[in-house]
Amino acid sequence: MATRTLTLGHSPDPDDAFMFCALAHDRVDTEGLAFEHVLQDIQTLNERAERGELDITALSLFAYASLADRYRLTTCGASVGDGYGPLLISSREISSDDWTEDTVIHVPGRRTTAFLVLRLYAGDVRTEVLPFDQILPAVAEGRIENGLLIHEGQITYRDHGVFKVEDLGEWWGRETHGLPLPLGVNAVRRDLGEELCLKLQRVLRRSIEWGLENRAEALEYASEYGRGIDALTNDRFVGMYVNDFTIDLGERGRAAVVTLLARAEDAGLIDKDVPLDFIPQTDQTP
Repeated sequence: MATRTLTLGHSPDPDDAFMFCALAHDRVDTEGLAFEHVLQDIQTLNERAERGELDITALSLFAYASLADRYRLTTCGASVGDGYGPLLISSREISSDDWTEDTVIHVPGRRTTAFLVLRLYAGDVRTEVLPFDQILPAVAEGRIENGLLIHEGQITYRDHGVFKVEDLGEWWGRETHGLPLPLGVNAVRRDLGEELCLKLQRVLRRSIEWGLENRAEALEYASEYGRGIDALTNDRFVGMYVNDFTIDLGERGRAAVVTLLARAEDAGLIDKDVPLDFIPQTDQTP
């Protein structure tokens, strides 16, 4: 049987690298599939998905809301913060009560879930876009005043002499009586068909489970994408976003997805009645 090659988009970050280590190194049964790994920041992946360029890709949940007619969600591979999430930082010790109409928050993209949660938290605050890996050094160096951090900067920000304004994952938990914050999802192009969608979900879950069962090897691979963070920080960051929700969203994770989209709808930030089409789980290889 000929091998079919599909494009697999994910961020060049430790958590995604950990999840897909098994696919990058042929450690699991791929059921005859091969993958061309496309490593780009999440904002770029969102934009490419809008053009239908990727067969399977990491997406911001916010971006998925406008792509549900083109992509289906997998139940595995989600990045969910349970009591933590995108971090608002400043070059000075302030709170959001000190913001004025002139305050600008630098964000990693306006289709990211981090941006959506910022809008739910702060309303129509002024924003400017800056690549996610440039925000922390720009605040630390005084080139900008405020920023919204995703990825490992959520852990390392204190080392750069900047100040936390708010952890939006903590805020979300307070607002929703303890729900986790769903940030990233994985999605498969609808036009690939049911059989291939089911196969892809099985293979992706297999890769994630392999990483968790072979943590040392997967962490070593993930460390190549940590932008200089040490091994303990790499391990901690991966543990934050590759967890039980990543294997399967489950009832609590799905409830969080539904709640976030409903609140975004109520705020007028997404269209009404976004269909949540999860690929059914199947444990059996035909």
